[in-house]
Amino acid sequence: MHTELRRAPAPRNTQACPPTDGPPIAGPAIEGPATDGPAQGHVLAVGTPGPRREKLTRTLESTGYAVTHAVPGDIGRSVQRTPPDAIVALDGHGGVDQAVAVVREIRTAPQSQVLPLVMVTADREPAGVARLLRSGADDCLPEAADPVELSARIAAKLHRVPVPVDRLALDPRTGLYSAPHFRDELDRELRRPGRRDGVLAVVAVAEADTLEERFGARVRREVAERLAGVAERLGDGNDRLGWDEEGRLLVLMPGVDEETARRALEDFATTVAGTRFVVADENVRLTPAVGWLPLAGADGRAVERAADAVAEALRHRDLRPVRYEPWMRAAAAPRRRARKVVRPLLLALSPLLALLIGVGVPFALYEQTYAALGWDIASGVYWVVVAGLVLSASLILLECLFSLDAPTRPTEPAQPYPPASAVIAAYLPNEAATIVDTVESFLRLDYPNDLEIVLAYNTPHALPVEDTLREIARRDRRLVLLPVPGSTSKAQNINAAVTRVRGEFVGIFDADHHPAPDAFRHAWDWLSHGYDVVQGHCVIRNGDSSWVARQVAAEFEAIYAVSHPGRTRLYGFGIFGGSNGFWRTDLLARTRMHGSMLTEDIDSTLRALREGARIATDRTLISRELAPTRLKPLWNQRSRWAQGWLQVSLRHLGQALRNPTFTPRQKAGLVVLLGWREIQPWLSLQILPILLHSALRAGGADRIDWATPACLLAFAFTLSAGFVQTAFAGRLALPELRRRRGWFWRHALISTVFYTHFKNIVARQSHLKELLGDRRWRVTPRAAATAAATAAKAVGGR
Repeated sequence: MHTELRRAPAPRNTQACPPTDGPPIAGPAIEGPATDGPAQGHVLAVGTPGPRREKLTRTLESTGYAVTHAVPGDIGRSVQRTPPDAIVALDGHGGVDQAVAVVREIRTAPQSQVLPLVMVTADREPAGVARLLRSGADDCLPEAADPVELSARIAAKLHRVPVPVDRLALDPRTGLYSAPHFRDELDRELRRPGRRDGVLAVVAVAEADTLEERFGARVRREVAERLAGVAERLGDGNDRLGWDEEGRLLVLMPGVDEETARRALEDFATTVAGTRFVVADENVRLTPAVGWLPLAGADGRAVERAADAVAEALRHRDLRPVRYEPWMRAAAAPRRRARKVVRPLLLALSPLLALLIGVGVPFALYEQTYAALGWDIASGVYWVVVAGLVLSASLILLECLFSLDAPTRPTEPAQPYPPASAVIAAYLPNEAATIVDTVESFLRLDYPNDLEIVLAYNTPHALPVEDTLREIARRDRRLVLLPVPGSTSKAQNINAAVTRVRGEFVGIFDADHHPAPDAFRHAWDWLSHGYDVVQGHCVIRNGDSSWVARQVAAEFEAIYAVSHPGRTRLYGFGIFGGSNGFWRTDLLARTRMHGSMLTEDIDSTLRALREGARIATDRTLISRELAPTRLKPLWNQRSRWAQGWLQVSLRHLGQALRNPTFTPRQKAGLVVLLGWREIQPWLSLQILPILLHSALRAGGADRIDWATPACLLAFAFTLSAGFVQTAFAGRLALPELRRRRGWFWRHALISTVFYTHFKNIVARQSHLKELLGDRRWRVTPRAAATAAATAAKAVGGR
C-alpha cells in the first residue's frame, strides 16, 4: 500500500517533579536574573486575592517576569484581554478538587489551551500531583519550592511550548496525523485543482472492544500504531496516514486508480491478519476491517461514509476491503432487491427456463439452420456430446485408478505435537438438538498436548441449550463458547474464532461432526511434514435413517475415499471440503472465509493454493456427520453446493490459469474441476434436442438407427463409469460401511436411473439462480434437530 509515516519527535511537555524542600517562595535570598532589565515574559498569576497570591507575584517579578492577575471564574476573559506567555496558578483553599477545577477552566478557554501551565500547590501528596497533571497541568511544584526552580520551570515551558496531542499535526507517539489534521489533508486533496484518481480508506479492528475491555482505552492507540507499522512497511511514500480516537487507521491514497488501491488494501489486510502483534505486552491476532471509497465525487462526509463501509466489513471479517455504497448509510432505507416482482416469478419458473435454454433454444437453432442453410449441425454436436460423455467417464475412471496409489499418512510426526484448536461452527437453532453430543465427542478426543474446543455460534435469540453449554464450559476449561453477534453465516463464525484460537493448527468442523479420537494426532502427522492443510474423510453416521441418507452415505464414500484421494494424486493438489479439515493457524488467519461465497471452503482452497499452500487428502482421517434424510433438504444442500462451485469457477478459474504458481498438471486439474464440471450438465442435456431434431428429419423416432456400434460402445462405457466408481467406493470404504454391500449396489442403480440426473438438474437450476442473483443460504436441517422439533410440536399440541 502506498503509505508514508512522517514520524515526529515527542515533545517533552509534561514533567512531574516530586516536592522538594527549600526556602519559601517569598524568601529574602533570591538568585535569578536582574529585575531592572526587560521582562523575561508575561505570566498570568491565577488565584484568589490574598497573601499567597501576593507572595507568588513578588517571586515572579523578582525573577524577571511581568505579572497580571486573574481569579477563578474569570480566567478566559483575562487571557483574552492580555494574552500571557504562561500561566502559574495556585490551588486555592479547596485543596486538590478546587485546583483541578482551576486547571479545567484554564484548559476550556480556547486561548489558554496551548499555554504552559504550572500549578503551585500546598498538597505534597503524589496522588494529588498526579490528578493535576492528568487534568491538564504541564508541571506541578510545591509552594515551598525555591524561586529559582519556579523560574527555571517556567523558562523551560516557554522554550518548549506544550501542545495538546490533538492540536499536533502528527501524533508524537504514533507518528500519524491526528483526526482533525487528517481531515485538513483530505480537504486540501479534494479541493486541489486537476485532482487525479485517489482513494480514502478507514481501517478498524474487529477485536478492538475486547482488547479495550482487557487492557483499557490506551490499547486503541497501540492498535493504530501497529496497523501503521504494517502500512509503512508496505508503502512507497505517497500516502498520508492518520488515526482517530476509536483507534481506526485513516488512509489517504491520492493518485491511484481504484483497482490498484483495492489490491493494495487487500494485501495490507492479509498481512495484518497473518501477523502476531504485541499489544499491551501480549501476543494477539488482529482482524482488519477495511472500508473505502474513491475520492472522485467525495465530499466532507467521506470519512463517515468509509466508516459505514467498515461496519459492513466488520460483519464478515473476511479481510476483503468493502467499497462504500449508499445503502450502507445507517440512516438509509433497507436495501431493496431489484426486480423484486420479476425475480421470484423467474425463480419459480426456473425448471421450465432450464428446459427452454437447454433444449428449446438448441432445438430451434438446429431446425432453423437446417431449414435456412441446409446445414445439419446437430450431427456434429451429437459427436461433441458423445465425446464429452466419454471424457467425463474417463476422468472418473482415472480418479478411481489413482485413488489406489494415493499418498499415505506419515508414520510419525516430524515435530512434537503442539497446542491445537478445534473450531465448531454452529447455527444453534438448527443444531440445538445435536450440539451437546457434538461438544461431548470433542471433549473425548485423544491428543497429547493442549487442545481447546471453540464453539463459534450465532443464534437469533437465547436458547435453553446455551445454559447446558455454559455448564459444560465451567466443568471443562477446554471448551470456549464464542457467540458471534450479528453473524449470518458459517464463514463469519470461523473468522471470529480464528483470531481467538491459541493452537498452532486448527481443525474446522460443522456442528454435527464427531471426529475420531485420534483425528488431531493424525492431522499433525501431515502438517508437521510440510503440509499446510489436510482434508479428512467425512463419513455418514445416520445411513439407517432413510433411503436418502443411505444414498448420501455411499456417495460420500465415492467422494472422500475415491475422488478426493484420486484427484489429489492425479492433479497434484487437494481440496478443503468445509469440515474435518485442518489448517495451520497462520495460513487460516491470512486466508479467512468469504461469507459472500456459498461454498466458502472451496473459495478458501483456491486462495490458499494461489499462495502456494500444500493440501493433503487422507481417507483414514475420520469424522462422522449427519446426512439429510429427505429429498427437499438434500435439494437445498446440493443446490447451494452447485451454485457455490459456479461462483468459485467464475472468480478463480481465469486467475488460476494465468497464475505461475500452478504447474501445467495442476492447471489441467483446475480446468476439469472448475470448468468442465459447469459445462457437463448442459452438454449432457443436448442429447434431447438432437434426438428431437433427428426424429423430425427421419420422419419419426422409429426411423432412427439406434444400433450404431460407436454409440452403443460410448453408452456402455459411460454407464460403466458409475458402477466402477461405486465398486471402488465399496472396496475403499471404512470397514463399518464396507459390510453394507447392498447400500453401494443400490447407490449405483439409483444413480444411473435417477440420482445423476437429479444432480444435473440441480446444477442447471443453480446456474439460473446465480444469473438471477438469488444467493440465499438455505440451512440444511439436521435429522436429530428435525426429530426434536417434531416431538416438541407433538407435546405442545396435547
